[in-house]
Amino acid sequence: MPRKTIRRFLPDVKGLLERPSLRWLRSLPQDPNLLHLNRHSVSLAMFVGIFCAFIPLPIQSLLVIAMCFWLGANLPLAMLIIWMSNPLTIPPMFFLTYKLGSLILGTELGDFSVTLTWEWFSQLGSEILLPLFVGSLLCGTVLASIGYFFVLFLWRWRVVRNWEQRKDARQADKKVSPKS
Repeated sequence: MPRKTIRRFLPDVKGLLERPSLRWLRSLPQDPNLLHLNRHSVSLAMFVGIFCAFIPLPIQSLLVIAMCFWLGANLPLAMLIIWMSNPLTIPPMFFLTYKLGSLILGTELGDFSVTLTWEWFSQLGSEILLPLFVGSLLCGTVLASIGYFFVLFLWRWRVVRNWEQRKDARQADKKVSPKS
């Protein structure tokens, strides 16, 4: 089952909630999908995590929490997935999304130099941030959708494969055991 594989990598939530410092969190999750591993909550967690990883704002974790509560996605898994945008991967991710946004908007790639003045910040918003957000939203949506459908496909494939193995094992047992 995919649940067993995923459970090996996630922390024990019940054990974490027993800690005195985290007891206040016990009453927060009313939706069982927030902490349970099923096909629906895991695939939504993949979508939420990948989508929020591409958001070029420092509020990714807050956005993941809000989206998981709203959609009923697995919260710990979505929080792990947003770490695909870490200090090592952010520069190439956001440079490529900026290039994509510039291509979509038809703007030229600007030279980037930092001067901490009000003019630089106002220029930053019009020349850099708009293409960055457009490219990030597009990449986040497309890659998150691919991740969502991939998890659904992988989960179904694994369940069907397990069914077939059990069916083959039952038929092999029937052939081996003599009928009484």
